[in-house]
Amino acid sequence: MTTYLLVFAGVLVLAVGLTPVARRLAPHLGLMDQPSARKVHLNPVPRVGGVAIFLAVIVAAVALGREYNFAQFGSIVVGAAGISFMGLIDDRWGLGFVVKMIGQVLAALLLYATGIYVGLTPYEWLNLLISVFWLGYITNGINFLDNMDGLAGGVSAIAAAYFALMCAFSGQYLVGALSVAVLAACLGFLIYNLNPASIFMGDSGALFLGFVLAAIGIKLRFPDNVQFVTWMVPVLVMGMPIFDTTMVILSRLRRRIPPWTAGKDHVSHRLVAVGMSPREAVLTIYAVCFVLGILAVFVTQASILEGYAVGGAVFLAALYGLWRLERPEFLAHLSTGDRGAASARHA
Repeated sequence: MTTYLLVFAGVLVLAVGLTPVARRLAPHLGLMDQPSARKVHLNPVPRVGGVAIFLAVIVAAVALGREYNFAQFGSIVVGAAGISFMGLIDDRWGLGFVVKMIGQVLAALLLYATGIYVGLTPYEWLNLLISVFWLGYITNGINFLDNMDGLAGGVSAIAAAYFALMCAFSGQYLVGALSVAVLAACLGFLIYNLNPASIFMGDSGALFLGFVLAAIGIKLRFPDNVQFVTWMVPVLVMGMPIFDTTMVILSRLRRRIPPWTAGKDHVSHRLVAVGMSPREAVLTIYAVCFVLGILAVFVTQASILEGYAVGGAVFLAALYGLWRLERPEFLAHLSTGDRGAASARHA
């Protein structure tokens, strides 16, 4: 607990202090999100907050590094740094979809090479595919969620808080400390990113958070239960980015729109389209994340029957939500375009 408190306090101070510095430097670095007909905000907004998040978490990770398995620790740090740097380049100059996917696959392979992978099956090739898919899907899922003030940062903070809690229960204090660092960095950033935001995190932050949270999800262990049940835990915690990304991909394919293009057709946009304010939409999504986290905590100690009953209920609720959000009243006011390019905040 002392380690948790020290990490939380240190990273929070760093994030609170570094974010305004990044905001001040953004105009000089060409990292301003300019308003346009395709975007929501009316004035230029810095989109370099992810650098502050990255630096705050990495400082904590390096401080904790001597206690980690060096190879695994190094792979997470190097992979996350590469993902964040790639996002920064995308924020400044733009990167193609294929280039970003190649970078994410390489980062996932680096983790796999050091023993950080999903071990659900007896087949190594299948475990590799699942691991790469999980890391890529969650990494991009958080980036997809970065479409309204405070949304990606808040969802990441909630997920990190639940991961830290479950790590404490299972005795994984070092992985828990990394989760606490992510939580503190997100909270420090949210001071400036809640509506109306004075800074955006950009790809450098959203991709970084997604990759680290995905890696933490793989590292979670629950010695008091069987893996046949506990594989659902990180899926539930990350349920909202998984649902949003899946809904957007299926919806765009159904409407014959490339999934990687920008669009105002995410869950948050649909909630606003039917009358919610942006703040209400974000808070509603927060509430869903809290409920999913509670269910995930329950599943850590659930029997096989209980665990799959919860998983089945959530799956049915997701199917209903998908059907409901695809109804005409949710689609009528949606339009293509977002705050940034597809590769930036709002794929």
